[in-house]
Amino acid sequence: MGQARLPVIVGFGGINGAGRASSHHAYRRLVHDALPTSTQARTLAALARLMGVEQVRGQEDYLLAHTLIRRVEPQHFNPDAVSWNQRLPARAGEGPLVMRLRRQHLPAVIPTGWEVKPLSTEDVEVSIAGGLDVLLPTVRDFEVKAAGQLPTGFDPGTLYASRNHPRGLQMMIYAASDALQSLGIPWEQIQRRVPADQVSVYAGSAMGQLDAAGAGGMLRARHNGQRVTSKFCPLSLAEMPADFVNAYVLGSLGATGASLGACASFLYNLRQGIEDIRSGRARVAFIGSAEAPVNPEVMDGYAAMGALATDKGLRDLDGVATADHRRACRPFAENCGFTIAESAQMVVLFDDALALELGATVFGAATDVFVNADGYKKSISGPGVGNYITMAKATAAARAMLGERMLRNGGLVQAHGTGTPQNRTSESRILSETARAFGISAWPVAALKCYLGHSLGSASGDQVNATLGIWAEGVIPGITTINGLADDVCRDNLNFALQHQAIDPSAQGYAIVNSKGFGGNNASATLLSPTATAKMLQARHGSRAWQDWAQRNEAVLAKQRAYDDDAIAGRVAPTYRFDYGVLGDADVQHAVQSMRVGEYEIDLDLANPYSDMCR
Repeated sequence: MGQARLPVIVGFGGINGAGRASSHHAYRRLVHDALPTSTQARTLAALARLMGVEQVRGQEDYLLAHTLIRRVEPQHFNPDAVSWNQRLPARAGEGPLVMRLRRQHLPAVIPTGWEVKPLSTEDVEVSIAGGLDVLLPTVRDFEVKAAGQLPTGFDPGTLYASRNHPRGLQMMIYAASDALQSLGIPWEQIQRRVPADQVSVYAGSAMGQLDAAGAGGMLRARHNGQRVTSKFCPLSLAEMPADFVNAYVLGSLGATGASLGACASFLYNLRQGIEDIRSGRARVAFIGSAEAPVNPEVMDGYAAMGALATDKGLRDLDGVATADHRRACRPFAENCGFTIAESAQMVVLFDDALALELGATVFGAATDVFVNADGYKKSISGPGVGNYITMAKATAAARAMLGERMLRNGGLVQAHGTGTPQNRTSESRILSETARAFGISAWPVAALKCYLGHSLGSASGDQVNATLGIWAEGVIPGITTINGLADDVCRDNLNFALQHQAIDPSAQGYAIVNSKGFGGNNASATLLSPTATAKMLQARHGSRAWQDWAQRNEAVLAKQRAYDDDAIAGRVAPTYRFDYGVLGDADVQHAVQSMRVGEYEIDLDLANPYSDMCR
């Protein structure tokens, strides 16, 4: 068996409550107070561009206050007056119920008990014996009023011809474009070097597209007396983020799909990309997820489960009259539920040889994702034992590559850290037992949902991209929304970062990204730091190849800086190629050992993996 190819992280992008992911801006918003003034200013400028704020000076407080978790804003809905239809059973008194209607408003099938009397060519009088059940449009107070939302004023649909796309797909177009342009390498150059069938795209939405432009509109249209459009059904599918990236951003002809695992979905897709790179099935892999669940219907569902932090719960925790929405999510502390959020994230993987050849910037490596179910369960939403297995395997993988010393002193854990009572006890115990078993005395633990909220299938994408920021800036974000750990949280062998914690990036070797999903979908990923990845690349390819890479990387770094400058200046639009380069039957040509599709050559000289069984 040949050497496995190393999946190197060479680009990343996205959008969440902290802002644009590329150039580490979203991460830097999390640790804003711990950064140098010059770095703060650049990230505030990036936020101002997203939010439509003309200048940063004098608006710093506004930019900070209108990011991360906060009260649900009107662009989503008014939590004090959520629209709904209340049932209103009307009953007749001494006589029948009498109504005057326009003829066009009569139902196609006249109900039993209705007597219709013409009044004019346009109007009729309806007498109803017995009674009538109607739905009365009204409003109600929504008990959940906080969410992790994109920065105020940012609307991805206005940046390209979005054509009534669901919000999650608009966000995916932005995230994929951001990741693509963050590479610092023109996509056309990569396409010339990599066969078309060796580019993989794995991306999805755990919940699908549930807003009014997707499944939400499809399911409630007739109920609300509206028509169903031809776009509702297809655009609602859970794998549509990958389809949009293929069709409108990359023009990819390679492997594609979406692996769904509830809140672990991003890591499920990352696993697919890693396997493609390691096995040689692909040389490039785009991994993403997009979730847009900040709407009353989705939040109603989670609230009915008792999963979301309510205003009453927050007030009771603090003993105050007004809920602190900024501190709605409190991982590993006394808490009352998680805070839902929207996010779209994407990372780009190259195999190690391609990364060196093209001079790609090495942000780290994604070497393994381990997935295990919980087995038999009493409650589909309750935690189980599968996460013990995934955490142990991910940690063992880091040990196998980096050794005992680096395992014990050079890593960190990105906890799932939802902010629910069940999570704080179950996950802290899993992390503590894993650290003890591997001889780790004080494992640093971060919990980013205290800032961003829980973006469901995109949550581990938030964690992965923030980890790259930690390795760039050397600051682990503190769990700053809490005053202290809850009494029932396991602390042995763990170092919960309650305040921003400075580290030496050059001494870091790995991170374990943990994710626990409804239904028993557990995933833990092993990521290697840029320092550890560089050592592995030099060991495999030699010092001369590394020196050549460093020279080529200078031009790539310059292009990455130029992209960031252009994005801050508002000179960048999302990549969206509608009706562009569409291939048809005439573009396909077959030969004996290959085929040609447009400009791309596809190898058909495939080896028989079962040669020992075929005589």
